[in-house]
Amino acid sequence: MLFSSAPQASTGTPLRSFREGIAHFERLLAVTPAVVAHDLHPDYLSSAYALEREGVRLIGVQHHHAHLAACLAEHGETGPAVGLIFDGTGYGTDGTVWGGEILVGDLRDVVRVGRLHPVRMPGGEAAVREPWRMACAWLVAAQGAEPPIPLALQGRIDARRWRAVSQIAASGLSSPVTSSVGRLFDAVAALLGRRAVVTFEGQAATLLEASVDPAERGTLPIPVERCDEGLTIDARETIRAIVAQVEAGVPTGVVAARFHNALAGAAAHACAMAAAEADVDIVVLSGGVFQNRVLLERTSRALAGAGLRVLVPERLPPNDGGVSYGQAAVAAATT
Repeated sequence: MLFSSAPQASTGTPLRSFREGIAHFERLLAVTPAVVAHDLHPDYLSSAYALEREGVRLIGVQHHHAHLAACLAEHGETGPAVGLIFDGTGYGTDGTVWGGEILVGDLRDVVRVGRLHPVRMPGGEAAVREPWRMACAWLVAAQGAEPPIPLALQGRIDARRWRAVSQIAASGLSSPVTSSVGRLFDAVAALLGRRAVVTFEGQAATLLEASVDPAERGTLPIPVERCDEGLTIDARETIRAIVAQVEAGVPTGVVAARFHNALAGAAAHACAMAAAEADVDIVVLSGGVFQNRVLLERTSRALAGAGLRVLVPERLPPNDGGVSYGQAAVAAATT
């Protein structure tokens, strides 16, 4: 019998409702789980629940592997495939915050072969609520310590707060490392004046997508490089170019389109390199960032042009709504 637990953010609230719901279905369906799949994040309530169950086999599944596995299983595929998984947050096997990952694997195993260049998240979760912090962090990475407040944020962010955040981003104090594409979208949205502070997850990225000029075909520099960790999509030069174009008065919709075009092109190029090295011809696009139709369509088109078969979630959501299905698929393949 297989039971897969879905991830939930730790809020300190009791697990009572979660436990009671599972117990209800066990009675209703007359089943007793033999295997419990769970996310690797130690602070998820569902992981805490999984770890307290007795008499079951536990299978921890890395968050982005679950995204890849969910899409493969939905399409009746077992892999291997390249997985381009872009989202906001996922606990990485190295203890950092992942979210811009290039994976190669199947339902059983996965290897990380590339990522977005990592930067700091100044203040941790505060950087999710305040995209201007991620703009600051990317500017620190791209320009050096204590960058000036960018044009679109002048008058909106207190200079003392900006300086303090740039200092902690440079020092690493209270600033976990992230390779998240979701946080990159937040940074670009803030640099373009779309949103400095958000009230819900994905708000800044949604506004950035909505700003795209559909007629613009230009792009921005975003190199794909090799390093000790594998392929790296390095957006630091992209950030410098965005700042320069905003200062030059380039319309927001044009810059937003060029950013989408650049990221789609770089991501497809990196995936093509990974696919050639792994001798596979399937690429999975998943993760919450791929709810962005502009990015999804342009990345898919570039991959198809490179002769690769592209799989995307169709009946499952690409965001975390599909993660537990992926956990179940991994558990089923490994038992």
